[in-house]
Amino acid sequence: MSAPVGVLALQGNVPEHLDALRACGADARPVRRPSELAEVAGLVLPGGESTTLSKLLEAVELLEPLRERLRAGMPAFGSCAGMILLAREAVDARPDQHQLGALDITVRRNAFGRQVQSFEADLAVTGVHGGPVRAVFIRAPWVESVGRGVEVLARVPGSVRGPASGKVVAVRQGAVMATAFHPEQTGDARLHDLFLQRVRALGLAGAPSPG
Repeated sequence: MSAPVGVLALQGNVPEHLDALRACGADARPVRRPSELAEVAGLVLPGGESTTLSKLLEAVELLEPLRERLRAGMPAFGSCAGMILLAREAVDARPDQHQLGALDITVRRNAFGRQVQSFEADLAVTGVHGGPVRAVFIRAPWVESVGRGVEVLARVPGSVRGPASGKVVAVRQGAVMATAFHPEQTGDARLHDLFLQRVRALGLAGAPSPG
């Protein structure tokens, strides 16, 4: 694909996301400033700490430009903390945390517990072919509620016991998708490819007709 895609490079698993995107054939670049955001056709928001990422976005003057690009329809893919930032509302977030509001969902921060309660599970993800996706949950959120325009892509399987069973952990709304887990941790780039399919589709739709 000709148009570059970016990974928000303020905190989190930036190299792993860049590697996954490049494995899918993308021109993937780190994004740390508004001028770099303006050059990309889509953006991955990695895991990390959502409050810290929120403050860093404001500090480097990326918060409002990112909101504007999302409102204009830029494709985005958030994992873990990225899902929290993209959500309309985050339960248990600090009152000064900024939400991007690109997904009509309410998420609960650290819903699965502390880092020692991290776990992995195999998920069936809508739109991803070739068998289940191995999902790594590290201090992950889950989705408490979804708006009418939000497509649920994956839930925690019923075989996982406890309050997490059946919880929504992957969603998509228009050009924006998000997962509560870390797809960049497993070497399986199928979710990144699903994101890039949307970037490519929108790029072709917006391209001028030949002749």
